[in-house]
Amino acid sequence: MKPKQNNETKILASTLLVTVSIVCCIVWWFTIHPIIIQPGLPLQNRISFGDKSLIPGEISPPVKKAGVEAIAAKSYPQAIANFTAALKLNRNDPETLIYLNNARIKSLKSYTIVASVPIGTHTDISLEVLRGIAQVQTRINTSGGIKGVPLKVGIANDDGTPEMAKQIASSLVSNSEVLGVVGPITSDCTLAAGTIYTDGKLVAISPTSTSVKISDFSPYVFRTVPSDLIAAKYLAKYMVNTLQKKNAAVFFSSPSNYSQSLKSEFLSSVLQEGGQVSSEFDLSKADFSAAKSIQQATTQGAEVLMLAPDVDNTLDNALKVIQINQKKLTLLAGDDVYTPKTLEIGREQAVGMVLAVPGHIDCDPKSDFPSESWKAWHACVGWRTATSDDATVALIAALERNPTRSGVQAALTSPDFSATGAFGTIRFLAGDRSAPVQLVKIVPGSLAGGDYDFEPVR
Repeated sequence: MKPKQNNETKILASTLLVTVSIVCCIVWWFTIHPIIIQPGLPLQNRISFGDKSLIPGEISPPVKKAGVEAIAAKSYPQAIANFTAALKLNRNDPETLIYLNNARIKSLKSYTIVASVPIGTHTDISLEVLRGIAQVQTRINTSGGIKGVPLKVGIANDDGTPEMAKQIASSLVSNSEVLGVVGPITSDCTLAAGTIYTDGKLVAISPTSTSVKISDFSPYVFRTVPSDLIAAKYLAKYMVNTLQKKNAAVFFSSPSNYSQSLKSEFLSSVLQEGGQVSSEFDLSKADFSAAKSIQQATTQGAEVLMLAPDVDNTLDNALKVIQINQKKLTLLAGDDVYTPKTLEIGREQAVGMVLAVPGHIDCDPKSDFPSESWKAWHACVGWRTATSDDATVALIAALERNPTRSGVQAALTSPDFSATGAFGTIRFLAGDRSAPVQLVKIVPGSLAGGDYDFEPVR
C-alpha cells in the first residue's frame, strides 16, 4: 500500500502547488491592474469620488490607476499629479477630470453632488453626460467655487435599470453630504428612483429623461430637457407642413416609458395636424421583422417611418429599419437615435433622416459652450453633454442661494429661479424646463470628424 500512498501524496502536493500558483497569479494580476467595477458587485462599489474607476475594462493610461490608488490613500498631491498626466494622454475622459477636481479639493469643505448614470452598461452615453458635469465643475472650481466653496462630484453606476437606480437613490439619500443628483438618464429609471428621492427630499435633475409622465411627477424631480410632448409636436408639424406628407408608421418599444410616451404624443400631434398614423410596430417583439414591417407600412399607405426606439434594447432593430428602407420612405426619429452608432451603422441609408433633440450646440452663436467643450475635450460634443451641463448649472445656482437639500429644492421651485446654461435660460415649471426642441438632419460631412453628422435644420 505504500506506493499508493506515495502517489496520493504526490498528487496532493501537485494539486496544492497548482492552486498556490493560481492564487499567486490572481494576486499579481490585481496588484498591477486597477479594480474595475462591473455589474453585480456590492452597492458600495458602484459609487466613487475618485477611489474607484467605474468605466468597464482596463484603465488606460496606467497613471490613472495610480491616481485612483493615491486618492483612495488620501495622497492628494500624488493623485493630482497622476490624474493630470492621465488627462494629457486621454483628454476625452471626464471621469479622470472629475477625479482630478475632487483631488484638488483635498479634505477642504465642499458641496457634493452625484451623477447617477449607467456607466457599467452604456458607457458612451454616460461619458457624454459626465463631460457636461465635469466642464461645469472645472469652471466653477477654478473661478472660486460656490461663494468660495468648491464643488465635489461623485459618480454612481445605476446600470440603467430601475431597480439599481432605486438602490443608488436610497444610498445617496442616506448620505447627508449629497445635496443634489444629476440623473438618472432614462425615463424608466427617473420614474422609479424619483419616488426614493421624493421620500428622502433630495433633488434629482435628469438631463435626458423625456417621458410625459415626469411632468409634475414630484417637487424633487426636475429635468433640463423638454418632454416628449414638445418633440412630438415638432416632428408632426415638420412631417405635415414642411414635408407635406400625411401618413406615418411608427416603430416603438413597448417596455420603454420613453418610447411609449413619444409614440403616443406623436400620434396625437399628427392627428391635430391633419395627418394619420396608419400602423404601429413594436421593435421589442422577439419576432420583429424590419422587412415585413416596412412592407406592411407601405401597403397601408405610409409615406413616413417614425422611429422611437429606446437606446437600451431596440436601437439595433431601428437601425435595421433604416438599412432595409433604403431611403424609400422618409425617416423621422426621437432623440435616442442620436448616437454615433446611428451614423456608423446607418451611414448613407440614414442621410436625410430628421430627429427631434433638445438642442444643438451650433444653434446659438452667442454661447460659450462649443468653444469651452472643445477646449476641454478636443472633440465635438452632443446634446446630452449640453443638457448635463445645464443640470449641473441649475444645481450650482440653487446651492448659491441656500446650500442645503431643502434650500436647493426651494430655489429650483421658486418662480424667480433662473440660470444660464449651454442651451440658454434654465427655468422650471412643474419640474419641466420651458424650452423648445431642435430638429437635426443626418448629412454627409465631417463636423464631428466622421463621414456623417447631425446638422441643425434651419
